[in-house]
Amino acid sequence: MNAVFLGTGTSHGVPVVGCSCPVCRSRDPRDSRYRASLLVRGDGGERILVDRGPEFRLQALRAGIDRLDAVLVTHAHADHIHGLDDVRPLTREGVLPVWADRRAREELAVRFSYAFDPPQPGGGVPRILLREMPPDGIRVGGVEVRPVPILHGILPILGYRFGTFAYLTDCSEIPESSLALLEGVEILAIDGLRARPHPTHFSVSEAAEAARSLKVREAWIIHICHDHSHLELETLCAELSSPDCTVRPAWDGMELLVLRSLS
Repeated sequence: MNAVFLGTGTSHGVPVVGCSCPVCRSRDPRDSRYRASLLVRGDGGERILVDRGPEFRLQALRAGIDRLDAVLVTHAHADHIHGLDDVRPLTREGVLPVWADRRAREELAVRFSYAFDPPQPGGGVPRILLREMPPDGIRVGGVEVRPVPILHGILPILGYRFGTFAYLTDCSEIPESSLALLEGVEILAIDGLRARPHPTHFSVSEAAEAARSLKVREAWIIHICHDHSHLELETLCAELSSPDCTVRPAWDGMELLVLRSLS
Protein backbone atom coordinates (compact mmCIF):
# COMPACT_ATOMS: atom_id res chain seq x y z
CA MET A 1 0.00 0.00 0.00
CA ASN A 2 1.22 3.50 -0.70
CA ALA A 3 0.03 7.06 -0.16
CA VAL A 4 0.52 10.08 -2.39
CA PHE A 5 0.31 13.63 -1.04
CA LEU A 6 -1.81 15.37 -3.68
CA GLY A 7 -1.62 18.61 -1.70
CA THR A 8 0.18 19.70 1.47
CA GLY A 9 -0.92 23.33 1.78
CA THR A 10 -3.21 25.25 4.06
CA SER A 11 -6.56 26.80 3.14
CA HIS A 12 -5.02 29.58 0.99
CA GLY A 13 -2.62 27.26 -0.78
CA VAL A 14 0.92 28.40 -1.58
CA PRO A 15 1.64 30.76 -3.27
CA VAL A 16 -1.07 32.89 -1.74
CA VAL A 17 -3.04 35.14 -4.10
CA GLY A 18 -1.69 38.71 -3.86
CA CYS A 19 1.33 37.80 -1.72
CA SER A 20 4.89 38.61 -2.76
CA CYS A 21 6.74 37.09 0.21
CA PRO A 22 9.90 35.07 -0.54
CA VAL A 23 8.08 31.73 -0.18
CA CYS A 24 5.28 32.75 -2.54
CA ARG A 25 7.93 33.87 -5.09
CA SER A 26 10.10 30.79 -4.57
CA ARG A 27 11.18 28.73 -7.57
CA ASP A 28 11.57 25.59 -5.44
CA PRO A 29 8.70 23.35 -6.61
CA ARG A 30 8.34 22.06 -3.04
CA ASP A 31 7.19 25.55 -2.02
CA SER A 32 4.17 25.29 -4.32
CA ARG A 33 1.43 23.65 -2.26
CA TYR A 34 -2.09 22.74 -3.33
CA ARG A 35 -4.81 22.38 -0.69
CA ALA A 36 -4.41 19.28 1.52
CA SER A 37 -5.49 15.96 -0.02
CA LEU A 38 -4.25 12.37 -0.03
CA LEU A 39 -4.54 9.39 -2.37
CA VAL A 40 -4.19 5.90 -0.86
CA ARG A 41 -3.46 3.06 -3.28
CA GLY A 42 -3.98 -0.46 -1.98
CA ASP A 43 -2.03 -3.54 -3.00
CA GLY A 44 -5.15 -4.84 -4.74
CA GLY A 45 -5.51 -1.73 -6.88
CA GLU A 46 -7.87 0.12 -4.53
CA ARG A 47 -7.95 3.91 -4.90
CA ILE A 48 -9.11 5.93 -1.89
CA LEU A 49 -9.18 9.72 -1.85
CA VAL A 50 -9.05 11.73 1.38
CA ASP A 51 -10.61 15.18 0.83
CA ARG A 52 -10.77 17.01 -2.49
CA GLY A 53 -10.19 20.72 -2.39
CA PRO A 54 -10.48 23.38 -5.10
CA GLU A 55 -7.46 22.02 -7.03
CA PHE A 56 -8.68 18.42 -7.19
CA ARG A 57 -8.97 18.48 -10.99
CA LEU A 58 -5.33 19.56 -11.29
CA GLN A 59 -4.21 17.12 -8.61
CA ALA A 60 -6.00 14.24 -10.34
CA LEU A 61 -4.42 15.06 -13.70
CA ARG A 62 -0.96 15.35 -12.17
CA ALA A 63 -1.31 12.05 -10.28
CA GLY A 64 -2.93 10.20 -13.18
CA ILE A 65 -6.11 9.37 -11.25
CA ASP A 66 -8.50 7.60 -13.61
CA ARG A 67 -10.82 5.97 -11.08
CA LEU A 68 -11.74 6.02 -7.40
CA ASP A 69 -13.29 3.41 -5.13
CA ALA A 70 -14.14 5.71 -2.22
CA VAL A 71 -13.80 9.28 -0.99
CA LEU A 72 -13.21 10.02 2.70
CA VAL A 73 -14.05 13.42 4.17
CA THR A 74 -12.20 14.83 7.18
CA HIS A 75 -14.51 17.84 7.59
CA ALA A 76 -16.60 20.25 5.53
CA HIS A 77 -14.37 23.33 5.31
CA ALA A 78 -14.11 24.72 1.78
CA ASP A 79 -10.47 23.79 1.23
CA HIS A 80 -11.33 20.13 1.83
CA ILE A 81 -14.60 19.66 -0.08
CA HIS A 82 -15.00 22.24 -2.83
CA GLY A 83 -13.49 19.99 -5.48
CA LEU A 84 -16.24 17.41 -5.06
CA ASP A 85 -17.92 18.26 -8.36
CA ASP A 86 -14.72 17.38 -10.21
CA VAL A 87 -15.18 13.67 -9.47
CA ARG A 88 -17.89 13.69 -12.18
CA PRO A 89 -15.71 12.06 -14.88
CA LEU A 90 -14.86 9.30 -12.40
CA THR A 91 -18.52 8.41 -11.79
CA ARG A 92 -19.53 7.61 -15.36
CA GLU A 93 -19.35 3.86 -14.71
CA GLY A 94 -21.08 3.86 -11.34
CA VAL A 95 -21.88 5.62 -8.09
CA LEU A 96 -18.96 6.75 -5.94
CA PRO A 97 -19.38 6.39 -2.14
CA VAL A 98 -18.38 9.44 -0.12
CA TRP A 99 -17.85 8.76 3.58
CA ALA A 100 -18.05 11.46 6.27
CA ASP A 101 -19.18 11.99 9.83
CA ARG A 102 -22.76 13.15 10.38
CA ARG A 103 -21.91 16.86 10.55
CA ALA A 104 -19.91 16.86 7.33
CA ARG A 105 -22.42 14.62 5.57
CA GLU A 106 -25.21 17.12 6.31
CA GLU A 107 -23.04 20.02 5.10
CA LEU A 108 -22.26 18.23 1.84
CA ALA A 109 -25.93 17.53 1.22
CA VAL A 110 -26.66 21.27 1.48
CA ARG A 111 -23.69 22.67 -0.44
CA PHE A 112 -24.05 20.18 -3.30
CA SER A 113 -27.83 19.93 -3.14
CA TYR A 114 -28.13 19.91 -6.95
CA ALA A 115 -26.68 16.39 -6.86
CA PHE A 116 -29.07 15.04 -4.25
CA ASP A 117 -32.34 16.94 -3.80
CA PRO A 118 -33.35 15.77 -6.37
CA PRO A 119 -30.56 15.33 -8.90
CA GLN A 120 -31.04 17.82 -11.71
CA PRO A 121 -31.51 16.07 -15.06
CA GLY A 122 -29.43 17.12 -18.01
CA GLY A 123 -26.23 18.89 -17.00
CA GLY A 124 -23.27 17.28 -15.32
CA VAL A 125 -24.02 15.93 -11.87
CA PRO A 126 -21.57 13.81 -9.86
CA ARG A 127 -23.01 10.38 -9.15
CA ILE A 128 -22.11 10.11 -5.49
CA LEU A 129 -23.66 8.37 -2.50
CA LEU A 130 -23.21 10.10 0.85
CA ARG A 131 -22.52 7.57 3.60
CA GLU A 132 -21.99 8.12 7.31
CA MET A 133 -18.65 6.77 8.50
CA PRO A 134 -19.26 4.14 11.22
CA PRO A 135 -17.09 4.40 14.34
CA ASP A 136 -15.47 1.05 13.59
CA GLY A 137 -14.55 2.10 10.07
CA ILE A 138 -15.02 0.47 6.69
CA ARG A 139 -13.21 -1.82 4.30
CA VAL A 140 -12.54 -0.77 0.72
CA GLY A 141 -11.51 -3.92 -1.07
CA GLY A 142 -8.57 -5.17 0.95
CA VAL A 143 -7.87 -1.82 2.65
CA GLU A 144 -9.13 -1.31 6.19
CA VAL A 145 -10.06 2.30 6.97
CA ARG A 146 -10.45 3.41 10.56
CA PRO A 147 -11.69 6.89 11.52
CA VAL A 148 -9.81 8.75 14.24
CA PRO A 149 -11.77 11.54 15.96
CA ILE A 150 -9.62 14.66 16.45
CA LEU A 151 -10.23 18.36 17.13
CA HIS A 152 -9.81 21.30 14.76
CA GLY A 153 -10.11 24.06 17.35
CA ILE A 154 -13.52 23.30 18.89
CA LEU A 155 -14.74 21.46 15.78
CA PRO A 156 -14.78 17.64 15.98
CA ILE A 157 -13.43 16.21 12.72
CA LEU A 158 -11.96 12.93 11.50
CA GLY A 159 -8.49 11.72 10.82
CA TYR A 160 -7.99 8.33 9.16
CA ARG A 161 -5.83 5.29 9.76
CA PHE A 162 -4.75 2.81 7.11
CA GLY A 163 -2.83 -0.02 8.73
CA THR A 164 0.39 1.42 10.14
CA PHE A 165 -0.17 4.83 8.51
CA ALA A 166 -2.38 7.63 9.88
CA TYR A 167 -3.40 10.95 8.33
CA LEU A 168 -4.34 13.79 10.71
CA THR A 169 -4.92 17.05 8.89
CA ASP A 170 -6.37 20.24 10.44
CA CYS A 171 -5.56 18.96 13.91
CA SER A 172 -5.08 21.04 17.04
CA GLU A 173 -5.70 18.27 19.59
CA ILE A 174 -5.82 14.49 19.70
CA PRO A 175 -8.40 13.56 22.37
CA GLU A 176 -7.29 11.02 24.93
CA SER A 177 -10.06 8.71 23.73
CA SER A 178 -8.41 8.55 20.29
CA LEU A 179 -4.92 7.66 21.47
CA ALA A 180 -5.68 3.94 21.54
CA LEU A 181 -6.85 4.15 17.92
CA LEU A 182 -3.35 5.30 16.96
CA GLU A 183 -1.39 2.63 18.83
CA GLY A 184 0.96 0.84 16.48
CA VAL A 185 1.07 3.61 13.89
CA GLU A 186 4.56 3.84 12.40
CA ILE A 187 4.15 6.61 9.83
CA LEU A 188 2.12 9.71 10.62
CA ALA A 189 1.06 12.62 8.42
CA ILE A 190 0.14 15.44 10.78
CA ASP A 191 -0.93 19.07 10.59
CA GLY A 192 1.88 21.53 11.33
CA LEU A 193 0.76 24.88 9.99
CA ARG A 194 3.80 26.98 10.95
CA ALA A 195 6.30 27.58 13.75
CA ARG A 196 4.06 30.07 15.56
CA PRO A 197 1.07 28.79 17.57
CA HIS A 198 -2.39 28.83 16.01
CA PRO A 199 -5.77 28.30 17.72
CA THR A 200 -7.03 25.60 15.34
CA HIS A 201 -3.87 23.92 14.04
CA PHE A 202 -0.81 22.31 15.56
CA SER A 203 2.38 24.27 15.17
CA VAL A 204 5.34 22.33 13.80
CA SER A 205 6.76 21.78 17.29
CA GLU A 206 3.36 20.69 18.63
CA ALA A 207 3.02 18.24 15.76
CA ALA A 208 6.47 16.84 16.51
CA GLU A 209 5.60 16.50 20.19
CA ALA A 210 2.39 14.64 19.32
CA ALA A 211 4.32 12.32 16.99
CA ARG A 212 6.87 11.50 19.68
CA SER A 213 4.12 10.81 22.23
CA LEU A 214 2.52 8.39 19.76
CA LYS A 215 5.91 6.69 19.31
CA VAL A 216 5.83 6.81 15.51
CA ARG A 217 9.08 6.39 13.63
CA GLU A 218 8.27 8.90 10.88
CA ALA A 219 6.21 12.10 11.07
CA TRP A 220 5.45 14.09 7.93
CA ILE A 221 4.23 17.66 8.40
CA ILE A 222 1.28 18.73 6.23
CA HIS A 223 -1.22 21.61 5.89
CA ILE A 224 1.68 24.07 5.66
CA CYS A 225 1.30 27.83 5.18
CA HIS A 226 3.66 30.34 3.50
CA ASP A 227 5.49 31.38 6.66
CA HIS A 228 8.40 29.05 5.90
CA SER A 229 10.10 27.67 2.82
CA HIS A 230 10.53 23.94 2.46
CA LEU A 231 14.24 24.26 3.20
CA GLU A 232 13.54 26.28 6.35
CA LEU A 233 11.08 23.63 7.47
CA GLU A 234 13.66 20.90 6.84
CA THR A 235 16.02 22.68 9.25
CA LEU A 236 13.31 23.18 11.87
CA CYS A 237 12.12 19.59 11.60
CA ALA A 238 15.67 18.24 11.91
CA GLU A 239 15.98 20.10 15.22
CA LEU A 240 12.71 18.53 16.40
CA SER A 241 13.62 14.98 15.33
CA SER A 242 14.94 12.34 17.70
CA PRO A 243 16.71 9.02 17.17
CA ASP A 244 13.35 7.26 17.46
CA CYS A 245 11.21 9.71 15.50
CA THR A 246 12.19 11.47 12.29
CA VAL A 247 10.18 14.63 11.53
CA ARG A 248 10.13 16.10 8.01
CA PRO A 249 7.92 18.38 5.90
CA ALA A 250 5.92 16.64 3.18
CA TRP A 251 5.55 18.14 -0.30
CA ASP A 252 3.07 17.87 -3.15
CA GLY A 253 3.49 14.70 -5.21
CA MET A 254 5.52 12.93 -2.54
CA GLU A 255 4.81 9.20 -2.20
CA LEU A 256 5.05 7.06 0.91
CA LEU A 257 5.33 3.28 1.02
CA VAL A 258 3.37 1.69 3.86
CA LEU A 259 5.05 -1.63 4.34
CA ARG A 260 2.34 -3.56 6.14
CA SER A 261 -1.29 -3.31 7.17
CA LEU A 262 -3.25 -4.43 10.22
CA SER A 263 -5.13 -7.19 8.41
